[in-house]
Amino acid sequence: MVGEPSGARTSPDETILQQQYLRALSSFEGIVLSQIDVKNRLGDRLNYSIRAGLIILSVIAFSILVLLLTLSSQINRISNVVGAMNTHFSAVSLRMDEISNHLGSMEAQVAQLKAIENATQHMQDEILAISNSTGAMEISMLSIGQQMTGTRLNVENIALTMNAMNLEVQSMSAEMHRMAKPARALNKMFPFP
Repeated sequence: MVGEPSGARTSPDETILQQQYLRALSSFEGIVLSQIDVKNRLGDRLNYSIRAGLIILSVIAFSILVLLLTLSSQINRISNVVGAMNTHFSAVSLRMDEISNHLGSMEAQVAQLKAIENATQHMQDEILAISNSTGAMEISMLSIGQQMTGTRLNVENIALTMNAMNLEVQSMSAEMHRMAKPARALNKMFPFP
């Protein structure tokens, strides 16, 4: 009889333990399933984030490619234009040197006009000494001397103006050469076909 009550006690205890075990197992299973669900959601979010990041990076890479291609074409155009301008300025500089040489020879010829003017003055003095009746000729010679002086002054002014123009063109050529230096340096660093 003592064995029967103890057997009766163990059977409800085992049932309670079994129920508690089943509850614990279902709770554990629920926790594991919720963790799996959370992990799946986080994985989906991570995949979406990675895809969005890849799309953004692709757009940025494409934009950088477009910018680089545009910059490359612009640098080539600028380099070509600057090269053409350097060629033109070199030609202008050569022409200005030729003009300067011509003006030098004209200046030498104008310097001889002063000697001619002095000779004309001597001739006027001699003509006055020879005869006072050649007054009309004297007036003509004076006007010729004044015109020669005016011509000499005009040619000297032209020579000064041309020299100033030559200096300006040379400074413009040097400035263009200096302005083209960054474009050439950039073209050397990033040579584009």
